[in-house]
Amino acid sequence: GKAGLILLTMMVAVAVLAPLLSLYDPVQQTVTSLLSPSYNHWLGTNHVGQDIWSQLIYGARTSLLVGFGVGALSLVLSVIFGVSSALIGGLYDKIIMRVVDAFIVIPMLIAVILVAAYIRPDLPVLILLLAVLSWQGGARVIRAQAFSLKERGHVGASRTFGASRLYIAWRHIIPDLGPILLVEFIYGVRRAVFMEAGLAFLGIGDPVLVSWGMMMRDAMKFSYL
Repeated sequence: GKAGLILLTMMVAVAVLAPLLSLYDPVQQTVTSLLSPSYNHWLGTNHVGQDIWSQLIYGARTSLLVGFGVGALSLVLSVIFGVSSALIGGLYDKIIMRVVDAFIVIPMLIAVILVAAYIRPDLPVLILLLAVLSWQGGARVIRAQAFSLKERGHVGASRTFGASRLYIAWRHIIPDLGPILLVEFIYGVRRAVFMEAGLAFLGIGDPVLVSWGMMMRDAMKFSYL
């Protein structure tokens, strides 16, 4: 856990300090293409003369922005539907669970490719799309835990005193879900980083955006990966 936290802190620091750590503009093209690593270009240059080190650290910005954006948005959706489904129950719960089942069956990669056939997903659209397609598993876990929490004594006491469902969810259910929410958020970030890199590698996304997946895609074309 400590090693993971250290690595994450280093990645965030590199992404935040990218303008200070990069030696060149990551999208600037030069005539010095396919250079080996040197003092001037720490990781060399690619086929159009762009500095690979600069692209690597700016690509960290893209990956972390997508990861944290998708993780936070999908977690919010999971909490909203999972907690409300457990507290309201009845027909509402059945409808939400059937929607969750339907979304889980849909392969995320195929869905994103189909959407990309009609619109070129830029970064905000990609974050929204991945979040909409990735909240269902978290909603199931949160719903199951919320069912257990709502039967506890202090929650029953709140209902007895006339507390609304919204008040119970905000003051009692969600705070007690803290450890589960943290795990779901971390899992969502990890999954989003891999999805963004994979989609960029397949050519789905903004072609002018610097990302790790796009770097690997370019590397495959010129046989230096």
